[in-house]
Amino acid sequence: MTRRRKSNTSSKNGQAKSAPSGNTQSGDAQSSGSAAQASGAGNQQRSGQRKWYRVDLHLHTPGSNDYEERTVTYYDWMQKVLEKELDIVAITDHNTVAGIGAIQREIEWLTRLEKDGRLTEEETARLKAWREFSNKVLVLPGFEFTATFGFHILGIFPPETPVRHLEHILLTLKVPTDKLDIGSTETGASTDVLTAYKVIQEAGGMVIAAHANSTHGVAMRDFPFGGQTKIAYTQDANLDALEVTDLDRRRGYSTARFFNGSKTEYPRRMHCIQGSDAHRLETDKKNAKRLGIGERATELLLETPTFEAVKALFRSNQFDRTRPARAKDKPFDALAVALEEGATIVQSFHETANQRGGKLTAILSDLCAFANTAGGTVFVGANPRKDKPKGLPNVKEVEEEIRTALDERLTPPLPVKFDTLQSNNVNVLRLRVAKGDNRPYCLDDNKFYVRDETDTSLAVRDEIVALIQEVLEEADTDKSSRGGGNNSRSNNRRGGRGSNRSPMKSGTDGSQAPSSNAGSSATSDPEDAFYLPQVGVEIVESEERNGRKYHSIRDLRNGHIITNVTRKGARKLWNYAIQQHEDKPVRVDKVNWKGDVGVVRSENRAGKQRFDLALREGEQIRVFYGVTDEGMEGAWEVFIPEE
Repeated sequence: MTRRRKSNTSSKNGQAKSAPSGNTQSGDAQSSGSAAQASGAGNQQRSGQRKWYRVDLHLHTPGSNDYEERTVTYYDWMQKVLEKELDIVAITDHNTVAGIGAIQREIEWLTRLEKDGRLTEEETARLKAWREFSNKVLVLPGFEFTATFGFHILGIFPPETPVRHLEHILLTLKVPTDKLDIGSTETGASTDVLTAYKVIQEAGGMVIAAHANSTHGVAMRDFPFGGQTKIAYTQDANLDALEVTDLDRRRGYSTARFFNGSKTEYPRRMHCIQGSDAHRLETDKKNAKRLGIGERATELLLETPTFEAVKALFRSNQFDRTRPARAKDKPFDALAVALEEGATIVQSFHETANQRGGKLTAILSDLCAFANTAGGTVFVGANPRKDKPKGLPNVKEVEEEIRTALDERLTPPLPVKFDTLQSNNVNVLRLRVAKGDNRPYCLDDNKFYVRDETDTSLAVRDEIVALIQEVLEEADTDKSSRGGGNNSRSNNRRGGRGSNRSPMKSGTDGSQAPSSNAGSSATSDPEDAFYLPQVGVEIVESEERNGRKYHSIRDLRNGHIITNVTRKGARKLWNYAIQQHEDKPVRVDKVNWKGDVGVVRSENRAGKQRFDLALREGEQIRVFYGVTDEGMEGAWEVFIPEE
């Protein structure tokens, strides 16, 4: 049952098993759902090709004592996995491997009876079914471990891992011996989260934070501990992926967008997957949240359906090879999903690449900005403001034109991945770039661009300096942590209430005035860093020179402080913040306070709900402008309207 899967062929009728969506991929290319469908033997994998595999890495069996259908057998469980046409599954019962052991014992018993010639007709059919199942589905053994404070962690292992070895790992994690076979979520005093990550990883396993954004998850929005703890739990080098429940959410906050690598505290972009966490065969008709097997699956683009291939994907930067599973009659359309989400800090759209009108330069500027900021994707041939994509009639010509322009105009050289998406019977070119290793990048020798939420802008002097400092800091961090360790830079720039953020004093009329002790601490608890808004800007200092007002603005996403900003030459969000600061100074009695945090105003701008927020620190008031719900966690969540 848990032996390594050797091929993608079924023993039944000698036909090859189809990929989940019937799509075949080569290289890093990803096609939309309108790609031609393949079937039968034509789907058999050839060397160098990738296919989409349907995966559910969070399944319970009757081995968990909270399994909801107590009459279900392991044979019933196996039949449902087949019915759902899953290619890879993981058995992750609570703090036990009893379910895996029971399945193995049944197969071993039937095999022994077969060897002795004592199989009944029914037993012969059962053994045949188990063998066909093991040829069709890669089954990975594992467990859902309950760490200290109740956080849940999936430990998943290669198929050949012995049950005794898994039990030894659970004992190492301090699961009591008398509870090894119970399958309970409660185990008493156990191991902390980071140690559990390390133990599972060193034992050869794959570490996934279970339902990370939900109950018992390490990334839930009302996280009960301080910011540094959440950063450590979600950025640790031993963590392979986050399992989330909102992978399909395109509007508002989503966990995958939060962990897209654009935040200083969370610089490591995380692979986010979804799993059913099924404690039953079918979804409960009375409670849709109680999912059945395969009801919230993920699709992974792999060359081979193996444990090693899955883990290598989660350790890579190829985030386009992971997507939510779709019904076969409604295949995944990557472009449609992107268009629904619209322009973001890591995504932009252009209908054409014509040199006339500066369209080509705009594409190059976006690529430069993405490389300098957090990486990103450019779609050419589509516009999120229009119902249908226009497409490109000559994709290859446009691709060659952009490649040539990149070589001639962008320095230093920047690796860009090109592929073509098909949607609504048109072709759209997709360009993907990671955050560059040789920042800062520039266009035409002297134009440095950065990404500011949905816009690309020329970097000002302070931003260019910050880019260089960031690279130098990363180099120092790499030297000090070479040989392993966390790649998080959470302590490098942004503190909490005790930061050096130049807080503003509250004037006698409730307006703001520059603090005379700018840079001093208001409090000294670094754990509060998490609870500050992480999107938007803060005006940290203002002064008037020769009749003109100059402001110092802090970008809350990366902590960069831009000095000498005037209202006339400011970018959109900067201009808005300065306008509000100068024309509508905040009055303390007009703020909607909830304790020491408050909302000054909220309105829909550029298709998103944006908030101006206030933080009271003694007699000081700090104001954060243009914050979206993506940047509002902890105490700020109370101001987010329910969906």
